[in-house]
Amino acid sequence: MRNKIVTAAALAVAAVLSLSACGPDGGSDNADGSVAEVSAQPGDKAATVLDRPFEKPDLVLTDTTGKPYDLRERTKGKPTLIYFGYTHCPDVCPLTMSNIAVAMKQLPEADRDRLQVVFVTTDPERDTAAELAKWLPAAGDPSFVGLTGDFPTIQAGARQLGIGVEPSTKDKNGKVVSMHGTQVVAFSPKTDRGYVLYGEDTTPEDFAKDLPKLVEGENP
Repeated sequence: MRNKIVTAAALAVAAVLSLSACGPDGGSDNADGSVAEVSAQPGDKAATVLDRPFEKPDLVLTDTTGKPYDLRERTKGKPTLIYFGYTHCPDVCPLTMSNIAVAMKQLPEADRDRLQVVFVTTDPERDTAAELAKWLPAAGDPSFVGLTGDFPTIQAGARQLGIGVEPSTKDKNGKVVSMHGTQVVAFSPKTDRGYVLYGEDTTPEDFAKDLPKLVEGENP
């Protein structure tokens, strides 16, 4: 019989909804208030597969060209990875983008073209469209989509995926810090729902192993 783990505490045990220098996660509630259910995974797997997938956030933000970007419409029927972070992050955010970019290079060109990687800023006051356009190709890959907009909209979209995002604050040294969860959520091209979560410890090798399946809409 397959064991099921429920609630954010269980996800934390699975090392998926982890805390980081970027900030804490806000839980694993779905948009309707229900909790995401996860199947217990072997210890050697980076992915956690949800039994109750997330709906793709209903977000319309601004892309790096300054044009409106309807997340659901533009990624419909495409394998999609979504991550919430900020360009001034000192460690986890650029590392996550780099790890995905390294793994993508191992995919056939056709699969690379299909895969959508969407980076949504949690620090929109500083992360303008122009800033994202400059940062993303260096941190990850020129094909990555960068989105900015008003903070309440971004926060609400993150919460639909159980990701906590807090307004930017200044530490005792006057440095601006953006607190946010560090999960990558993978959406299936077959259903447009998010079945798979990755934590901040996911390596390029982990992503490279799973991406071929994710592109085809299969769980790792």
